[in-house]
Amino acid sequence: MTDITPLSSIAQATIERFERNTARIGILGLGYVGIPLALRFQEVGLAVLGFDIDDERVSVLNAGESPIRHIPGAEIAAMRSAGFEATTDYSRIGEVDAIIICVPTPLSLHREPDLSFIVSTMESAKPYLRAGQLLSLESTTWPGTTEEVLRPYTVDRGLSVGEDFFLVYSPEREDPGNPDFTTRTIPKVVGGTTPACSAVGEALYATVIDRVVSVSSTQAAELTKLLENIHRSVNIGLVNEMKLIGDKMGIDIYEVIDAAATKPFGFTRYYPGPGLGGHCIPIDPFYLTWKAREYGLSTRFIELAGEINRDMPEWVVGKIADALNAREKSLKGSRILALGIAYKRDVDDMRESPSVFVMEHLRARGAHVDYSDPNVPSFPKMREHKFELDSVALTADSLAGYDAVVLLTDHSDFDYDLILRSAPLVVDTRGKFRADDPKVVRA
Repeated sequence: MTDITPLSSIAQATIERFERNTARIGILGLGYVGIPLALRFQEVGLAVLGFDIDDERVSVLNAGESPIRHIPGAEIAAMRSAGFEATTDYSRIGEVDAIIICVPTPLSLHREPDLSFIVSTMESAKPYLRAGQLLSLESTTWPGTTEEVLRPYTVDRGLSVGEDFFLVYSPEREDPGNPDFTTRTIPKVVGGTTPACSAVGEALYATVIDRVVSVSSTQAAELTKLLENIHRSVNIGLVNEMKLIGDKMGIDIYEVIDAAATKPFGFTRYYPGPGLGGHCIPIDPFYLTWKAREYGLSTRFIELAGEINRDMPEWVVGKIADALNAREKSLKGSRILALGIAYKRDVDDMRESPSVFVMEHLRARGAHVDYSDPNVPSFPKMREHKFELDSVALTADSLAGYDAVVLLTDHSDFDYDLILRSAPLVVDTRGKFRADDPKVVRA
């Protein structure tokens, strides 16, 4: 823990409530980040009150059911039995000792940061903020958000940050569907507005996380999160560009990656795909490029990677068109089946999924598009995309009825042998099938 002396009596009392498991935790935003966090706090015996603006989600959770596929309903039921409650009533903010914000931070239509969810959450919570509380922002954002956007709400309430109220930034690091890392085992970065804030934040997260990593400020913690995701974006952009080069040269990029990965130092394995998906990696770099302009800086390297990844869906569609042409068929009028529309393997999360952009490009060019995804039975309502479709069951007959199937998300539940036997043409964006099979075209 950060070594700070002396702490105010209120800071000491707040830390003691966390350490003695007598505190109540408020989690604002019950989604892919908030629910796992609630489960972990409840697991160690801390009472949890969850807040969300979605009436249906609150009802599902209070019924002891899971709204997210990879989180078992039995875990939600056990949490509910242990005292967890979800509510849409933000006037109950005063009941909790820690307020943890886990709401989305998307981009606007002009690809600029959209903090409207954070702002609306703080507007709802503001009247009920009180002395002795810790406020932790976990949503990904630009460096300075905690100080510039959140702190003024505490000032308006007459609270003194670092003395009777405590403000930290601690970026979420959830990896949905990854069984190798849990909320408990993923190290937690914490940066406070003051050293006392850091000490209180560390005390909170030390109750549920095996390793808490303290940094010097909220800004350092905010930039840490952006660096993590920009690192992935840039490296995925690099390997996607290498895929394009390999394709032109007739070289299998997957063979090259596996060979390069035998080097025991200086190389990290990244695989190409149809683009970038999820709420973080396609979006977070733009939070930094936007903020960097305030300092007169151009983030050319970051933006170039974003352009490469953004253009991958259209490149995939071009490969589908070429494969059909080689079989004397046009893309217009062809029946195409998209395999997997979640943004990553074995989850139901559709946010920023490149599969959907591929489907839209195909539809715009006159193809008839269906999809099959064991995790998404019906195409959900989305802000920017609209398909009135249900998932197609994969059978020998259904697969044979399409001119091409395109593997976009390589879910474990797919029967890949059946797909290869039954489909007349397989366009593979994930390197799942042998490249030398005459039915397979890599994209």
